[in-house]
Amino acid sequence: PEGPGSTMSSLRNADPALRAYFKRHSLLDVYETLLCGVFIMCPEDPLKFLEEKIREIMENGLDGILWDTCIDSSLRPKLKRISETYLHILFGLNDEQLMTDELCGKAWNFYSKNLKKVYFQEWMQYCLLQKNSRALVKRKMAVAAAHYDTRITRVVVQKWRAWVQFRKEQIALAAMRIQKVFNDSLHKIILRAWHAEAQSSAKTKAYFERLVKGDQEEYFDKQDDVQYSSTSETVKDEISNIPERAVLQIFHYINLIDLARCAQVSRTWMLLTQASSIWTDIDFSSVKHKMQDKTLINILKKWRPYVVRLNLRGCSSLHWPSFKNISECKNLQDLNVSECQGLNDESMRLISEGCPALLYLNLSYTDITNGTLRLLSRSFSNLQYLSLAYCRKFTDKGLQYLGSGKGCHKLIYLDLSGCIQISVDGFRYIANSCSGIKHLVINDMPTLTDKCIQALVEKCQQIMSVVFLDSPHLSDVAFKALAECKLVKVRIEGNNRITDLSFKLMSKSCPQIKHIYMADCQKITDVSLKTISPLKYILVLNLADCVRISDAGLRSFLEGSSGTKLRELNLTNCIHVTDTSLMKIAQRCHNLAYLNMRYCESVTDTGIEALGNMTSLISIDISGTTVSDMSLAALGHTRRMKELSVSECRKITDMGIQKFCQGAKDLEYCDVSYCFQLTNETVKALAFNCHQLTSLNIAGCHKMTDLCVQYLSGVCHYLHFLDISGCVHLTDKTLKYLWKGCTQLRILKMLYCRNITKQAVLKYSAKLEKQEYNDADPPAWLGYDSGGGVLSLNKKPKTGPEKAKALYQNENKEAA
Repeated sequence: PEGPGSTMSSLRNADPALRAYFKRHSLLDVYETLLCGVFIMCPEDPLKFLEEKIREIMENGLDGILWDTCIDSSLRPKLKRISETYLHILFGLNDEQLMTDELCGKAWNFYSKNLKKVYFQEWMQYCLLQKNSRALVKRKMAVAAAHYDTRITRVVVQKWRAWVQFRKEQIALAAMRIQKVFNDSLHKIILRAWHAEAQSSAKTKAYFERLVKGDQEEYFDKQDDVQYSSTSETVKDEISNIPERAVLQIFHYINLIDLARCAQVSRTWMLLTQASSIWTDIDFSSVKHKMQDKTLINILKKWRPYVVRLNLRGCSSLHWPSFKNISECKNLQDLNVSECQGLNDESMRLISEGCPALLYLNLSYTDITNGTLRLLSRSFSNLQYLSLAYCRKFTDKGLQYLGSGKGCHKLIYLDLSGCIQISVDGFRYIANSCSGIKHLVINDMPTLTDKCIQALVEKCQQIMSVVFLDSPHLSDVAFKALAECKLVKVRIEGNNRITDLSFKLMSKSCPQIKHIYMADCQKITDVSLKTISPLKYILVLNLADCVRISDAGLRSFLEGSSGTKLRELNLTNCIHVTDTSLMKIAQRCHNLAYLNMRYCESVTDTGIEALGNMTSLISIDISGTTVSDMSLAALGHTRRMKELSVSECRKITDMGIQKFCQGAKDLEYCDVSYCFQLTNETVKALAFNCHQLTSLNIAGCHKMTDLCVQYLSGVCHYLHFLDISGCVHLTDKTLKYLWKGCTQLRILKMLYCRNITKQAVLKYSAKLEKQEYNDADPPAWLGYDSGGGVLSLNKKPKTGPEKAKALYQNENKEAA
């Protein structure tokens, strides 16, 4: 059966007429009276009890019915719901009262809360209704505003669209006219450029054809006459059209002799050469063999207030008067007196008195003593860069002076190369005096030991770069001390005591290192490369002559954090490196610009061909390898190649050079020495395609003739260096062609050239800065005689892979 809850809920949802009937006849009150009577009286026969009570209610009516009507008076509760009068409360006669003060308070609170709740709910409903009304009005207004804006925008857009359509038609018409004019102008420019290129190509082709026919000498004479006649007829100063600042910048880079010649061209040029900005930096080293005291004194007397940098390297003819005038240059900051034989302690005293602002001082290869070092600490308190390389006359006592007086406490660069007289105490004095050193160079010092480095590093904790070339007695102990300095650059060469431990220390303590140069360190293995693979900033890695390096170590390094950032890699004489490493290089090293695989005999065409897709590659050296023309053809695809060295590559022919040159138009340096199969066609291809060539080495190419030099002299006008040693078929005509065509040639090597006479060398080499010449027979190890004939037996000193392999085998025998 359903409970009362369900009954009440059904009454709430009942028909309104039924509910009115219940209310009109007070059925609920009757039910309450009957139920209370049954519950309290507990009759034996409930039905009979209910029947009697219903008759009584019907007889008495419903007006006086209460909840206790059906209960006997003896069982009714005696407490009253409320006092009859206020006197009952005053006299305490309301003990039987049902309603107490506490109950009244609770009832009042309950009633108040219910009333507040009802009012609050009604108020909330009212507020929500008002809020919804306002929101509805706001939405309607927004819709109306949007509709209005849309209508206005539509009208505006229609008018704007019509205007834009009109403007587009006008612009299209104007663009068609401009495009027509542009196309006409572009066609004219293209035709002029094509015409000029065609003329240049035709001229070059005719030049080479004329060379083949053999009438080049007559052509040179004609061209000479035309050149001189044209210059005499139309003399025009093109530099006068360049802005004055640009001309001054150009004059800043030429040497003193050329500057003096420029001053004689015109009055304008003479005034430009007298600008003070040109004379702030004076370099006398380019004319060191011609420098005398008188010349230097005259120049410094005129320009001493402006001189900031002065380079006297190699000026051995200067004496006390010159150094006296140098001391009058009060603003001098950079002084290089390297190899000045006239420099002594007295000269340095004059300079120290007059040049207190000196920051850079190079005293290498001079005869200074402890007295000069004492002057440095007293007068040059701001000195930052100091070179004492190969100064053998000062002692440890002199180094102790560096800390006296004002001291050289700001020194950050120190070069002590070749100073074998310095002991451990000397390095300790340096550490006490110059604790801020950041760059340390100590080359050619066999007396340098681990204790020296430990004494120096004990207080010089800011060292960032070290260079130790040919210091064989250093070991991992020294490197352990240096690793605490957070090195960025390390250069060590010719050391057999440094092991993989140094690389481990480097990886642990030098996370910012960028430059690692560990050449000819025989105990370095693949473990070293695996150790430094986590380093993130390595840009230069040089492991030349480290014969234990193999593909496994390189793979670990290249797959590390620095593989994609590497810019320079040198693996000369690493005989265990194969094509596998080159393929990994091509895959990972997208920023590699300089690659040296010299004497890596395991490298073949397969590996070099993989490098053909590296557009970042600028310089490559594969000398002494077994590569052929296929490798050169692949390297020609890089398009950015500027330096190529394929010396001693016996399989390379003219065809390979020709294919390479077709893609390497910007080539500046080329070394094809001792490639015996090359002929004049190689130089022809270089001259025809690579007009920017500045350095060429064809030593040992015995098939070359004067014709190859004619090719160069006619086209390669920027050539600075040329080595033709061992080219036995070259004659005096070679020098004549070079003298007329290669006017910028500075260095020329002509060893074992029997057909070039000494008289011709003296005649045509006056413009050269350096030359090497002899007319001796070619040595037997070249493999041919003075006539170019191939010798059956040739003994050549062990170099390259032969030397590396022999050394590696000897070490293995010793280990066994």
